[in-house]
Amino acid sequence: MTAIKDSVHDYVTLCPVAADLLDTDAVQRLRHIKQLSTVRLVYPSASHTRFEHSLGVYHLASRALSSLGIEGDRARHVRAAALVHDVGHGPYGHQTEEVIQRRTGRDHDELGDLLQTTEIGAVLRDHDLSPDRVATLVRGEGELGQLVSGELDVDRMDYLVRDAHHTGVPYGTIDHERLVRELEYADGELVLAEGNVATAESLLLARALMDSTVYRHHVSRIAGAMLERASERLLARTDTDVAAFRRMADHDLLVALRESVPELGRRIEYRNLFKRAVWAGVEEVPATVVDMDHADERDAEREIAERADVEEHTVVVDVPSRPRFKEANSRVVVDGVVQRLEDASDLVSGLRAARRGGWRMGVYAPADQVPEVAAAAVEVLGLPEAAVA
Repeated sequence: MTAIKDSVHDYVTLCPVAADLLDTDAVQRLRHIKQLSTVRLVYPSASHTRFEHSLGVYHLASRALSSLGIEGDRARHVRAAALVHDVGHGPYGHQTEEVIQRRTGRDHDELGDLLQTTEIGAVLRDHDLSPDRVATLVRGEGELGQLVSGELDVDRMDYLVRDAHHTGVPYGTIDHERLVRELEYADGELVLAEGNVATAESLLLARALMDSTVYRHHVSRIAGAMLERASERLLARTDTDVAAFRRMADHDLLVALRESVPELGRRIEYRNLFKRAVWAGVEEVPATVVDMDHADERDAEREIAERADVEEHTVVVDVPSRPRFKEANSRVVVDGVVQRLEDASDLVSGLRAARRGGWRMGVYAPADQVPEVAAAAVEVLGLPEAAVA
């Protein structure tokens, strides 16, 4: 078997189907998709790719399957799903996901067509694996799908420890070896075995700390919002269709934006980013603003720009979804009974409150336009003066 040296897991040993899948164009493309997209504008060493991450997820899936005693055809399908789970991502990963979803109605983990019509499907069939079954596992469906996509999935375990390693931020460091070793099934549900409330809490805490420190850092948020607007303009201004856009690599998109959307593309490329005009917590923001959809945000941008007497493309309104804590639904065995973590742990309520307290909506503009845009945003969105950044 082939072994690959990894910066996080040491050596990753590939089974025959994994070795062949790695040579497909769709998987090799992941070498050119950064795992942390615009976060690397904050943490310069965070240059790792979704290719590395996919190898890590494959490795942890293999470890979990071995610990669970799952072998044969079922295990081979899970390992394949773990390796290809990210091939549906567009350029810059999650930062362009909503652009693609709005035009196709599909999320990055809906891989049925991609697995059937690319070289990946041929490789899977050559190894007597079903592309449809692999796609189902990637979506997290069924008992084994929970290993690939769920509250206790190996995807989360790898990206937390990998992102912590490459950013140099220690908060995502988790005992992933214990986590995969302590997994078990109870009535078809993936749970952590008896005595692992603290293990589950560590995963929850790591996710919460990485979210506030890394994933939602305000500079990355600004760059990500600018990238989304620039991508929308690229599709509107050029003959690039969404299918071609979805298969771009990061550098392809950056070049296209520089050429066709220079007012934002060059700023993103050279980190000449907009600044915060408004930065407001959930308690300061009217419910109508918190629940804004994409069309509402664009309408608000136009109105703020008009009131501030600036060009429309220089205003970005960024309203994240309401705070969620999916990991709190993890299951753990306590005194022989399967419980949701939020029922078994006093820590969850505090982390949930912290997640809510860390929520921020932003309005961004070039530095020399911040005062005018801030004043207009306060009026248009009905915000208190304290919301001005």
